[in-house]
Amino acid sequence: MDSTLLDVKSVSTILDISLQQVRNLCRGDKIPAQKIGGAWIMYEQDINEYYDVTSCGKAKNQSAQYTSIDIESTQKPIALSFFSGAMGLDLGLEQAGFDTLLCCEIDNACRKTITKNKPDIALIGDILDYNAKDIRKLAKLPSDREIDLVVGGPPCQAFSTAGKRKGLDDIRGNVFISFLEMAIELNPKFIVIENVRGLLSAPLKHRPHNQRGAGYTPLLPEEKRGGVLKYVLDVLRNAGFGVNFNLYNSANFGTPQKRERVVILCSRDGEKLPFLTPTHSENGDFELPKWRTFRSAVSILKNVKHEHLEFPEKRLKYYRMLKHGQNWRNLPVDLQKEALGKTYYSGGGRTGFFRRIDWNKPAPTLVTHPAMPATDLAHPTENRPLSVQEYKTLQEFPYSWKIEGSLIEKYRQIGNAVPSGLGQAIGRLLIAYMTKKPIINYDGFKYSRYRNTDTINWEKEISKQH
Repeated sequence: MDSTLLDVKSVSTILDISLQQVRNLCRGDKIPAQKIGGAWIMYEQDINEYYDVTSCGKAKNQSAQYTSIDIESTQKPIALSFFSGAMGLDLGLEQAGFDTLLCCEIDNACRKTITKNKPDIALIGDILDYNAKDIRKLAKLPSDREIDLVVGGPPCQAFSTAGKRKGLDDIRGNVFISFLEMAIELNPKFIVIENVRGLLSAPLKHRPHNQRGAGYTPLLPEEKRGGVLKYVLDVLRNAGFGVNFNLYNSANFGTPQKRERVVILCSRDGEKLPFLTPTHSENGDFELPKWRTFRSAVSILKNVKHEHLEFPEKRLKYYRMLKHGQNWRNLPVDLQKEALGKTYYSGGGRTGFFRRIDWNKPAPTLVTHPAMPATDLAHPTENRPLSVQEYKTLQEFPYSWKIEGSLIEKYRQIGNAVPSGLGQAIGRLLIAYMTKKPIINYDGFKYSRYRNTDTINWEKEISKQH
Protein backbone atom coordinates (compact mmCIF):
# COMPACT_ATOMS: atom_id res chain seq x y z
CA MET A 1 0.00 0.00 0.00
CA ASP A 2 1.52 3.32 -1.10
CA SER A 3 0.48 5.39 1.87
CA THR A 4 2.10 7.31 4.73
CA LEU A 5 2.25 5.62 8.12
CA LEU A 6 0.62 7.56 10.98
CA ASP A 7 0.82 7.26 14.74
CA VAL A 8 -2.02 7.69 17.27
CA LYS A 9 -1.32 11.38 17.85
CA SER A 10 -1.45 12.19 14.12
CA VAL A 11 -4.73 10.29 13.68
CA SER A 12 -6.16 12.05 16.74
CA THR A 13 -5.47 15.40 15.07
CA ILE A 14 -6.92 14.34 11.70
CA LEU A 15 -10.14 12.91 13.13
CA ASP A 16 -10.42 15.50 15.93
CA ILE A 17 -10.87 12.83 18.60
CA SER A 18 -8.93 11.95 21.75
CA LEU A 19 -5.88 9.69 21.81
CA GLN A 20 -7.84 7.11 23.81
CA GLN A 21 -10.64 7.12 21.22
CA VAL A 22 -8.10 6.40 18.47
CA ARG A 23 -6.68 3.48 20.47
CA ASN A 24 -10.17 2.14 21.09
CA LEU A 25 -10.93 2.30 17.35
CA CYS A 26 -7.77 0.31 16.72
CA ARG A 27 -8.59 -2.30 19.36
CA GLY A 28 -12.12 -2.65 18.07
CA ASP A 29 -10.94 -3.08 14.44
CA LYS A 30 -12.89 0.03 13.46
CA ILE A 31 -9.70 1.28 11.78
CA PRO A 32 -7.14 -1.06 10.16
CA ALA A 33 -4.08 -0.87 12.41
CA GLN A 34 -1.13 -2.88 13.59
CA LYS A 35 0.70 -2.72 16.90
CA ILE A 36 4.46 -2.38 16.72
CA GLY A 37 6.00 -2.63 20.14
CA GLY A 38 3.55 -0.73 22.33
CA ALA A 39 2.36 1.71 19.65
CA TRP A 40 -0.48 1.57 17.13
CA ILE A 41 0.45 2.37 13.52
CA MET A 42 -2.07 3.16 10.74
CA TYR A 43 -1.93 4.00 7.06
CA GLU A 44 -3.04 7.48 6.03
CA GLN A 45 -5.21 6.03 3.24
CA ASP A 46 -7.20 3.97 5.75
CA ILE A 47 -7.70 7.03 7.94
CA ASN A 48 -8.90 9.07 4.96
CA GLU A 49 -11.37 6.33 4.02
CA TYR A 50 -12.63 6.15 7.61
CA TYR A 51 -13.06 9.93 7.64
CA ASP A 52 -14.97 9.82 4.34
CA VAL A 53 -17.53 7.27 5.52
CA THR A 54 -18.18 8.92 8.86
CA SER A 55 -19.55 12.29 9.78
CA CYS A 56 -17.89 13.85 12.85
CA GLY A 57 -16.80 10.32 13.74
CA LYS A 58 -20.38 8.99 13.42
CA ALA A 59 -20.82 5.37 12.35
CA LYS A 60 -22.77 5.33 9.10
CA ASN A 61 -24.72 2.20 10.01
CA GLN A 62 -26.08 3.89 13.13
CA SER A 63 -27.04 7.30 11.86
CA ALA A 64 -27.78 9.95 14.44
CA GLN A 65 -31.26 11.30 14.95
CA TYR A 66 -31.71 14.95 15.79
CA THR A 67 -33.77 16.46 18.56
CA SER A 68 -36.43 19.06 17.83
CA ILE A 69 -36.29 20.49 21.36
CA ASP A 70 -35.82 24.25 21.42
CA ILE A 71 -33.05 24.77 23.98
CA GLU A 72 -33.80 28.47 24.41
CA SER A 73 -37.45 27.83 25.31
CA THR A 74 -36.90 25.37 28.17
CA GLN A 75 -35.79 26.17 31.66
CA LYS A 76 -35.42 22.54 32.69
CA PRO A 77 -31.95 21.27 33.56
CA ILE A 78 -30.60 19.27 30.63
CA ALA A 79 -29.12 15.79 30.63
CA LEU A 80 -27.12 13.74 28.15
CA SER A 81 -27.48 9.97 28.51
CA PHE A 82 -24.94 7.30 27.59
CA PHE A 83 -25.44 3.52 27.53
CA SER A 84 -29.12 4.42 27.73
CA GLY A 85 -30.63 0.95 27.28
CA ALA A 86 -34.42 1.13 27.34
CA MET A 87 -34.18 4.49 29.21
CA GLY A 88 -35.35 3.39 32.65
CA LEU A 89 -32.89 5.68 34.45
CA ASP A 90 -33.61 8.53 32.04
CA LEU A 91 -37.35 8.27 32.60
CA GLY A 92 -36.79 8.67 36.33
CA LEU A 93 -34.61 11.72 35.77
CA GLU A 94 -37.25 13.24 33.51
CA GLN A 95 -39.95 12.58 36.10
CA ALA A 96 -37.77 14.52 38.57
CA GLY A 97 -37.54 17.47 36.16
CA PHE A 98 -34.63 16.88 33.77
CA ASP A 99 -34.81 17.15 29.98
CA THR A 100 -32.85 14.40 28.19
CA LEU A 101 -31.55 15.78 24.89
CA LEU A 102 -29.38 12.92 23.68
CA CYS A 103 -29.11 9.15 24.12
CA CYS A 104 -26.18 6.90 23.25
CA GLU A 105 -26.85 3.20 22.65
CA ILE A 106 -25.47 0.52 20.30
CA ASP A 107 -27.90 -2.35 21.02
CA ASN A 108 -30.34 -2.55 18.11
CA ALA A 109 -33.35 -3.59 20.16
CA CYS A 110 -32.77 -0.76 22.64
CA ARG A 111 -32.33 1.72 19.78
CA LYS A 112 -35.68 0.63 18.38
CA THR A 113 -37.27 1.11 21.79
CA ILE A 114 -35.79 4.60 22.14
CA THR A 115 -36.89 5.56 18.61
CA LYS A 116 -40.41 4.21 19.16
CA ASN A 117 -40.96 6.20 22.35
CA LYS A 118 -38.74 9.25 21.71
CA PRO A 119 -38.75 9.81 17.94
CA ASP A 120 -37.40 13.36 18.26
CA ILE A 121 -34.47 12.69 20.57
CA ALA A 122 -30.87 12.73 19.33
CA LEU A 123 -29.77 9.10 19.23
CA ILE A 124 -26.16 8.09 18.55
CA GLY A 125 -24.35 4.76 18.39
CA ASP A 126 -20.91 3.69 19.60
CA ILE A 127 -19.42 6.19 22.08
CA LEU A 128 -15.97 5.43 20.63
CA ASP A 129 -17.01 7.11 17.37
CA TYR A 130 -17.67 10.55 18.88
CA ASN A 131 -15.92 13.36 20.69
CA ALA A 132 -17.32 16.07 22.95
CA LYS A 133 -17.66 18.53 20.09
CA ASP A 134 -19.77 16.01 18.14
CA ILE A 135 -22.00 15.39 21.14
CA ARG A 136 -22.75 19.08 21.70
CA LYS A 137 -23.49 19.51 17.99
CA LEU A 138 -25.82 16.52 17.80
CA ALA A 139 -27.66 17.63 20.95
CA LYS A 140 -28.02 21.09 19.33
CA LEU A 141 -26.47 22.80 22.30
CA PRO A 142 -25.49 26.46 21.83
CA SER A 143 -21.84 27.13 22.59
CA ASP A 144 -22.74 29.11 25.71
CA ARG A 145 -25.23 26.57 27.13
CA GLU A 146 -23.90 24.54 30.04
CA ILE A 147 -24.69 20.86 30.40
CA ASP A 148 -26.27 20.12 33.74
CA LEU A 149 -25.86 16.34 33.80
CA VAL A 150 -24.01 13.58 31.99
CA VAL A 151 -25.31 10.20 33.10
CA GLY A 152 -24.38 6.68 32.11
CA GLY A 153 -24.20 3.06 33.08
CA PRO A 154 -21.19 1.70 31.16
CA PRO A 155 -21.47 -2.02 30.38
CA CYS A 156 -21.36 -3.82 33.68
CA GLN A 157 -20.40 -7.34 32.55
CA ALA A 158 -16.69 -6.62 32.94
CA PHE A 159 -17.26 -5.94 36.63
CA SER A 160 -20.08 -8.39 37.39
CA THR A 161 -19.51 -10.86 40.22
CA ALA A 162 -21.11 -13.44 37.91
CA GLY A 163 -18.62 -12.85 35.09
CA LYS A 164 -14.91 -13.56 34.62
CA ARG A 165 -14.04 -10.22 36.29
CA LYS A 166 -11.33 -9.20 33.85
CA GLY A 167 -11.83 -5.59 34.91
CA LEU A 168 -10.17 -3.06 32.64
CA ASP A 169 -8.48 -5.84 30.65
CA ASP A 170 -11.92 -6.41 29.16
CA ILE A 171 -12.82 -4.18 26.18
CA ARG A 172 -16.03 -3.27 28.00
CA GLY A 173 -13.91 -1.98 30.83
CA ASN A 174 -12.07 0.22 28.35
CA VAL A 175 -15.42 1.59 27.19
CA PHE A 176 -15.88 2.62 30.83
CA ILE A 177 -12.67 4.69 30.56
CA SER A 178 -13.86 6.24 27.29
CA PHE A 179 -17.09 7.28 28.99
CA LEU A 180 -15.11 8.91 31.81
CA GLU A 181 -13.01 10.85 29.32
CA MET A 182 -16.07 11.96 27.37
CA ALA A 183 -17.97 13.02 30.50
CA ILE A 184 -15.06 15.06 31.83
CA GLU A 185 -14.47 16.72 28.47
CA LEU A 186 -18.16 17.74 28.26
CA ASN A 187 -17.62 19.44 31.66
CA PRO A 188 -21.17 19.18 33.04
CA LYS A 189 -22.21 20.39 36.47
CA PHE A 190 -22.78 16.76 37.47
CA ILE A 191 -21.71 13.32 36.33
CA VAL A 192 -23.70 10.30 37.52
CA ILE A 193 -22.41 6.75 37.00
CA GLU A 194 -24.45 3.68 37.92
CA ASN A 195 -23.19 0.14 37.92
CA VAL A 196 -23.49 -3.29 39.49
CA ARG A 197 -22.28 -4.17 42.99
CA GLY A 198 -19.29 -5.98 41.47
CA LEU A 199 -17.72 -2.60 40.71
CA LEU A 200 -16.92 -2.27 44.43
CA SER A 201 -14.54 -5.23 44.35
CA ALA A 202 -13.37 -5.54 40.72
CA PRO A 203 -9.54 -5.45 40.31
CA LEU A 204 -7.81 -3.58 37.54
CA LYS A 205 -6.26 -6.86 36.48
CA HIS A 206 -7.75 -10.26 37.29
CA ARG A 207 -5.59 -13.14 38.46
CA PRO A 208 -7.32 -16.55 38.31
CA HIS A 209 -8.09 -17.94 41.77
CA ASN A 210 -6.13 -21.13 41.03
CA GLN A 211 -3.00 -18.97 40.70
CA ARG A 212 -3.21 -17.43 44.16
CA GLY A 213 -1.99 -18.44 47.61
CA ALA A 214 0.86 -20.72 48.62
CA GLY A 215 3.45 -21.18 45.91
CA TYR A 216 2.42 -18.04 44.00
CA THR A 217 3.73 -14.47 44.19
CA PRO A 218 1.64 -12.04 46.28
CA LEU A 219 -1.06 -10.12 44.44
CA LEU A 220 0.20 -7.01 42.69
CA PRO A 221 -1.54 -3.71 43.53
CA GLU A 222 -3.50 -3.83 40.26
CA GLU A 223 -4.67 -7.37 41.09
CA LYS A 224 -6.22 -6.44 44.42
CA ARG A 225 -9.95 -5.95 44.89
CA GLY A 226 -11.40 -2.50 44.34
CA GLY A 227 -8.77 -1.40 41.83
CA VAL A 228 -11.25 -0.40 39.13
CA LEU A 229 -13.33 1.85 41.37
CA LYS A 230 -10.19 3.34 42.94
CA TYR A 231 -8.97 4.19 39.43
CA VAL A 232 -12.33 5.74 38.50
CA LEU A 233 -12.36 7.87 41.66
CA ASP A 234 -8.81 9.07 41.02
CA VAL A 235 -9.66 10.12 37.46
CA LEU A 236 -12.74 12.07 38.56
CA ARG A 237 -11.03 13.74 41.51
CA ASN A 238 -8.01 14.71 39.44
CA ALA A 239 -10.45 16.42 37.07
CA GLY A 240 -11.74 18.49 40.00
CA PHE A 241 -15.00 16.66 40.72
CA GLY A 242 -16.24 15.99 44.22
CA VAL A 243 -17.27 12.34 44.42
CA ASN A 244 -19.63 10.41 46.69
CA PHE A 245 -21.06 6.93 46.15
CA ASN A 246 -23.05 4.21 47.81
CA LEU A 247 -24.75 0.92 47.05
CA TYR A 248 -28.50 1.57 46.95
CA ASN A 249 -31.36 -0.90 47.19
CA SER A 250 -34.03 0.41 44.81
CA ALA A 251 -36.78 -0.80 47.17
CA ASN A 252 -35.83 2.13 49.42
CA PHE A 253 -36.94 4.49 46.66
CA GLY A 254 -40.38 3.03 45.96
CA THR A 255 -39.40 0.30 43.52
CA PRO A 256 -41.36 -2.95 44.10
CA GLN A 257 -38.14 -4.90 43.62
CA LYS A 258 -34.99 -5.54 45.63
CA ARG A 259 -32.37 -4.36 43.17
CA GLU A 260 -28.99 -2.98 44.27
CA ARG A 261 -26.90 -0.62 42.19
CA VAL A 262 -23.78 1.43 42.84
CA VAL A 263 -24.48 5.11 42.14
CA ILE A 264 -21.52 7.51 41.90
CA LEU A 265 -22.51 11.18 42.25
CA CYS A 266 -19.93 13.68 40.96
CA SER A 267 -20.11 17.46 41.33
CA ARG A 268 -18.01 19.88 39.28
CA ASP A 269 -17.80 22.33 42.17
CA GLY A 270 -15.61 19.85 44.03
CA GLU A 271 -18.10 19.26 46.83
CA LYS A 272 -19.30 15.83 47.92
CA LEU A 273 -23.02 15.49 47.28
CA PRO A 274 -25.20 13.98 50.03
CA PHE A 275 -26.53 10.45 49.74
CA LEU A 276 -29.88 9.92 48.03
CA THR A 277 -33.00 10.56 50.11
CA PRO A 278 -35.01 7.34 50.63
CA THR A 279 -38.78 7.38 50.26
CA HIS A 280 -39.43 3.92 51.77
CA SER A 281 -37.88 1.59 54.34
CA GLU A 282 -38.13 -2.15 54.84
CA ASN A 283 -40.08 -2.08 58.09
CA GLY A 284 -41.40 1.48 58.14
CA ASP A 285 -38.38 2.86 59.99
CA PHE A 286 -37.82 6.65 60.07
CA GLU A 287 -41.60 7.01 59.68
CA LEU A 288 -41.30 6.13 56.00
CA PRO A 289 -43.77 3.90 54.13
CA LYS A 290 -42.83 0.21 54.01
CA TRP A 291 -41.36 -1.31 50.87
CA ARG A 292 -43.84 -1.78 48.05
CA THR A 293 -44.93 -5.36 47.43
CA PHE A 294 -45.30 -7.41 44.28
CA ARG A 295 -49.06 -7.55 44.84
CA SER A 296 -49.42 -3.77 45.08
CA ALA A 297 -47.33 -3.26 41.93
CA VAL A 298 -49.10 -5.71 39.60
CA SER A 299 -52.61 -4.91 40.85
CA ILE A 300 -52.86 -2.34 38.05
CA LEU A 301 -52.47 -5.06 35.41
CA LYS A 302 -56.12 -5.92 34.96
CA ASN A 303 -57.51 -7.15 31.65
CA VAL A 304 -53.99 -7.21 30.25
CA LYS A 305 -52.74 -9.74 27.72
CA HIS A 306 -49.49 -11.07 29.16
CA GLU A 307 -46.50 -11.91 26.96
CA HIS A 308 -44.39 -14.56 28.61
CA LEU A 309 -42.14 -17.55 28.19
CA GLU A 310 -43.19 -21.04 29.25
CA PHE A 311 -41.62 -23.42 31.74
CA PRO A 312 -40.86 -26.94 30.45
CA GLU A 313 -43.30 -29.57 31.69
CA LYS A 314 -40.64 -31.29 33.81
CA ARG A 315 -40.30 -28.14 35.91
CA LEU A 316 -44.04 -27.49 36.10
CA LYS A 317 -44.39 -30.79 37.97
CA TYR A 318 -42.66 -29.16 40.96
CA TYR A 319 -44.13 -25.68 40.59
CA ARG A 320 -47.61 -27.13 40.98
CA MET A 321 -46.59 -28.17 44.52
CA LEU A 322 -45.28 -24.75 45.58
CA LYS A 323 -47.05 -21.70 47.00
CA HIS A 324 -46.12 -18.04 46.68
CA GLY A 325 -42.79 -17.17 48.32
CA GLN A 326 -41.58 -20.78 48.24
CA ASN A 327 -38.78 -22.50 46.36
CA TRP A 328 -37.25 -25.97 46.02
CA ARG A 329 -36.51 -26.15 49.76
CA ASN A 330 -40.25 -26.36 50.39
CA LEU A 331 -40.52 -29.65 48.50
CA PRO A 332 -40.20 -33.02 50.27
CA VAL A 333 -36.54 -34.07 50.52
CA ASP A 334 -36.85 -36.86 47.96
CA LEU A 335 -38.37 -34.42 45.47
CA GLN A 336 -35.71 -31.81 46.25
CA LYS A 337 -33.08 -34.32 45.14
CA GLU A 338 -35.12 -35.30 42.11
CA ALA A 339 -35.76 -31.69 41.05
CA LEU A 340 -32.19 -30.41 41.48
CA GLY A 341 -30.27 -33.53 40.50
CA LYS A 342 -26.51 -33.11 41.06
CA THR A 343 -27.05 -29.46 41.99
CA TYR A 344 -28.66 -30.63 45.22
CA TYR A 345 -25.21 -31.64 46.49
CA SER A 346 -23.45 -28.40 45.48
CA GLY A 347 -22.84 -25.47 47.80
CA GLY A 348 -24.51 -22.07 47.88
CA GLY A 349 -28.01 -20.95 48.71
CA ARG A 350 -29.53 -21.90 45.35
CA THR A 351 -32.59 -19.79 46.21
CA GLY A 352 -33.28 -19.12 42.51
CA PHE A 353 -34.24 -22.72 41.77
CA PHE A 354 -38.00 -23.30 41.49
CA ARG A 355 -38.69 -19.89 42.98
CA ARG A 356 -42.17 -18.42 43.21
CA ILE A 357 -42.48 -14.68 43.86
CA ASP A 358 -43.93 -13.70 47.25
CA TRP A 359 -47.12 -11.65 46.94
CA ASN A 360 -46.31 -9.65 50.07
CA LYS A 361 -42.69 -8.65 49.43
CA PRO A 362 -40.84 -6.74 46.73
CA ALA A 363 -39.80 -8.96 43.83
CA PRO A 364 -36.22 -10.30 43.76
CA THR A 365 -33.83 -8.64 41.32
CA LEU A 366 -35.17 -9.11 37.80
CA VAL A 367 -32.84 -11.03 35.51
CA THR A 368 -32.66 -10.95 31.72
CA HIS A 369 -34.35 -14.34 31.36
CA PRO A 370 -36.99 -15.38 33.94
CA ALA A 371 -37.01 -19.07 33.05
CA MET A 372 -33.38 -20.10 33.53
CA PRO A 373 -33.19 -22.97 36.06
CA ALA A 374 -30.93 -21.21 38.59
CA THR A 375 -32.73 -17.84 38.41
CA ASP A 376 -36.39 -18.71 37.93
CA LEU A 377 -38.90 -15.94 38.48
CA ALA A 378 -42.26 -17.67 38.61
CA HIS A 379 -45.61 -15.98 39.16
CA PRO A 380 -46.87 -16.38 42.76
CA THR A 381 -49.77 -18.64 41.74
CA GLU A 382 -49.84 -19.09 37.97
CA ASN A 383 -47.63 -21.79 36.44
CA ARG A 384 -45.55 -19.49 34.27
CA PRO A 385 -42.58 -17.10 34.46
CA LEU A 386 -43.26 -13.42 35.06
CA SER A 387 -44.53 -11.67 31.95
CA VAL A 388 -43.07 -8.75 30.03
CA GLN A 389 -45.89 -6.59 31.39
CA GLU A 390 -45.04 -7.58 34.97
CA TYR A 391 -41.36 -6.94 34.28
CA LYS A 392 -42.20 -3.43 33.04
CA THR A 393 -44.28 -2.70 36.12
CA LEU A 394 -41.58 -3.94 38.51
CA GLN A 395 -39.00 -1.75 36.76
CA GLU A 396 -41.49 1.17 36.87
CA PHE A 397 -41.76 1.77 33.13
CA PRO A 398 -44.96 3.64 32.23
CA TYR A 399 -47.62 1.30 30.87
CA SER A 400 -47.57 3.28 27.61
CA TRP A 401 -43.82 2.75 27.16
CA LYS A 402 -43.30 0.36 24.25
CA ILE A 403 -40.49 -2.19 24.42
CA GLU A 404 -39.46 -3.27 20.93
CA GLY A 405 -37.90 -6.52 19.72
CA SER A 406 -38.45 -10.23 20.18
CA LEU A 407 -39.79 -11.68 23.44
CA ILE A 408 -36.27 -12.51 24.64
CA GLU A 409 -35.04 -9.03 23.65
CA LYS A 410 -37.87 -7.44 25.62
CA TYR A 411 -36.99 -9.40 28.75
CA ARG A 412 -33.32 -8.52 28.30
CA GLN A 413 -33.92 -4.79 27.87
CA ILE A 414 -36.20 -4.55 30.88
CA GLY A 415 -34.06 -6.86 33.02
CA ASN A 416 -31.00 -4.69 32.38
CA ALA A 417 -32.77 -1.42 33.16
CA VAL A 418 -32.40 0.84 36.16
CA PRO A 419 -35.76 1.31 37.95
CA SER A 420 -37.13 4.78 37.35
CA GLY A 421 -37.68 5.22 41.11
CA LEU A 422 -33.91 5.23 41.60
CA GLY A 423 -33.59 7.66 38.69
CA GLN A 424 -36.13 9.95 40.31
CA ALA A 425 -34.21 9.94 43.59
CA ILE A 426 -31.02 10.93 41.73
CA GLY A 427 -32.81 13.68 39.82
CA ARG A 428 -34.53 15.10 42.90
CA LEU A 429 -31.25 15.29 44.80
CA LEU A 430 -29.41 17.07 41.96
CA ILE A 431 -32.19 19.60 41.41
CA ALA A 432 -32.43 20.28 45.16
CA TYR A 433 -28.68 20.84 45.25
CA MET A 434 -28.79 23.20 42.24
CA THR A 435 -31.66 25.21 43.70
CA LYS A 436 -30.14 25.22 47.21
CA LYS A 437 -33.13 23.46 48.75
CA PRO A 438 -32.70 21.32 51.87
CA ILE A 439 -31.79 17.67 51.28
CA ILE A 440 -33.09 15.17 53.82
CA ASN A 441 -30.79 12.42 55.04
CA TYR A 442 -31.61 9.87 57.75
CA ASP A 443 -28.72 9.17 60.09
CA GLY A 444 -28.05 5.45 60.25
CA PHE A 445 -30.32 4.56 57.32
CA LYS A 446 -29.39 1.17 55.82
CA TYR A 447 -29.22 1.74 52.07
CA SER A 448 -28.33 -1.88 51.23
CA ARG A 449 -27.83 -5.24 52.94
CA TYR A 450 -24.05 -5.03 52.59
CA ARG A 451 -21.48 -3.28 54.79
CA ASN A 452 -18.80 -0.75 53.82
CA THR A 453 -20.41 0.20 50.52
CA ASP A 454 -20.31 3.98 50.97
CA THR A 455 -17.39 6.23 50.00
CA ILE A 456 -15.77 6.65 53.42
CA ASN A 457 -16.07 3.09 54.72
CA TRP A 458 -15.21 1.51 51.36
CA GLU A 459 -12.05 3.60 51.03
CA LYS A 460 -10.99 2.76 54.58
CA GLU A 461 -11.37 -0.94 53.83
CA ILE A 462 -9.64 -0.80 50.46
CA SER A 463 -6.74 1.32 51.77
CA LYS A 464 -5.77 -1.55 54.09
CA GLN A 465 -5.09 -3.71 51.02
CA HIS A 466 -3.46 -1.15 48.75
